[in-house]
Amino acid sequence: MLELIALALFAGLLVYAACTDIASLTIANWVSIALAGIFVIAALLTGMPLDQIGLHFLFGFGVLAVGFFLFQANVIGGGDAKLLAAAAIWTGFPAFPAFMFWTAIAGGVIALSLIAARRWVPQVEGGPDFVNRLLTPGSGVPYGVAIMAGGLAALPSLPLAQTSLTLP
Repeated sequence: MLELIALALFAGLLVYAACTDIASLTIANWVSIALAGIFVIAALLTGMPLDQIGLHFLFGFGVLAVGFFLFQANVIGGGDAKLLAAAAIWTGFPAFPAFMFWTAIAGGVIALSLIAARRWVPQVEGGPDFVNRLLTPGSGVPYGVAIMAGGLAALPSLPLAQTSLTLP
């Protein structure tokens, strides 16, 4: 039961991050911190060994390091890099390929959709600010949406999901 609650919190925080990214092209630091903190609590309460928890955090740190370089190269935003790393803590190495596959697919679809929309959909005066911001050429891509999609698609592969599926 604890695993299911933890997985619901993981999914809920990813959805929240995606919504704020769409609305303002920002992801608050507390979301990534909460994801990391909730993972520790859930892992400890479900009996995950400390060395495994450490490996999950080490893996997340590695993803954060790669994300930092992508941020420096202006490929992704800083909030995206932190959210990606926090989600990687949850995936660990086993579920990371599925997570990244679906994140990349969703990111490509979102980027292509925004390119098309920015070319053919006019901004509307008096329309929602976030829609006009998304339609502004060069304004960025809310990659938090892709990270959410990847996280939700990889949910059954997460170690905590595997634990909950094997319980009697």
